Amino acid sequence: MSAAVRVLTLGESMGVIRGDAVGGFERLASASVDTGGAEGNTAVGLARLGVDVTWLGRVGDDALGRRVVGDLRSEAVDVVAVTDAAAPTGLLLKSTPRAGATIVHYYRAGSAGSRLTPGDLDRVDIAAFGILHVTGVTLALSTSARATVLEAVARARTLGLLVSFAVNHRSKLWTAPEARDAYEELLALTDILFASEDEARLVTAAETAVPAEDLAGLLARRGPREVLVTRGSLGCVAAIDGGVRHVAAEPITAVDTVGAGDAFAAGYLAARAWGEPVVERLRVATRCGAYACLHPSDWQGAPRRADLGLAHGDAVAR
Repeated sequence: MSAAVRVLTLGESMGVIRGDAVGGFERLASASVDTGGAEGNTAVGLARLGVDVTWLGRVGDDALGRRVVGDLRSEAVDVVAVTDAAAPTGLLLKSTPRAGATIVHYYRAGSAGSRLTPGDLDRVDIAAFGILHVTGVTLALSTSARATVLEAVARARTLGLLVSFAVNHRSKLWTAPEARDAYEELLALTDILFASEDEARLVTAAETAVPAEDLAGLLARRGPREVLVTRGSLGCVAAIDGGVRHVAAEPITAVDTVGAGDAFAAGYLAARAWGEPVVERLRVATRCGAYACLHPSDWQGAPRRADLGLAHGDAVAR
């Protein structure tokens, strides 16, 4: 697979209000405005690594919607945004109640992003892409958003695209049984799967004692040819082409881990587009995930290719 591979992703990007200090919003004196959302975060990560990527989504006819579109376009993401005047852009409040901890609250019920419909897919030529990347977040937003993801995947499979699926489970959006049923439906249609260890346990309904490598194997047997199970500071486990590989995490002191999984997925997909072997894909993915943890924004810490030190083996942080 060459660097000319194009990636299509779709979902909700939102406004993000991030507290400027440690503490809850009931006491904070100031906050910063940002944007975020799993698919948009991954799109930025891919674009910074030189991959041609398109993001499709809905935003409200409001300031936050314009901010979402502007932020993505400023990062060289091709944006196909439907402006929905009947609904607001979603919002996320992000606070740090104590050092090392992050709490998020969503205000996205009935948002423009949740009103994606299968008809929105007609705005892009899916046949022009090599990879479709979707996440479980969009599956959870609404019935129409879920139908849009499934229709996108069906079209991608028919056209021969690789389907990449990041579980990105959001417990505040739906119950575990509801989510598991939806994830199972998509797994059989997925080529590349990204899941945290906890998400892998949720999808497989495995006991806590089941090791990560076995979880990866269980997921691989459900359809995906490439399964990547991330384990935070313990690195990741990958089941690819019948083999299992372990990759250590980068030695960092994390500032904020939100968005790390999105950056990890971007790194893996980018390295795959470059034609790198599996070991290098995993190394790039792990490094991208680590970089994302060094910045409080969901996406602003994503590295560019020159930052990765591919020729030098530099550590992300010491």
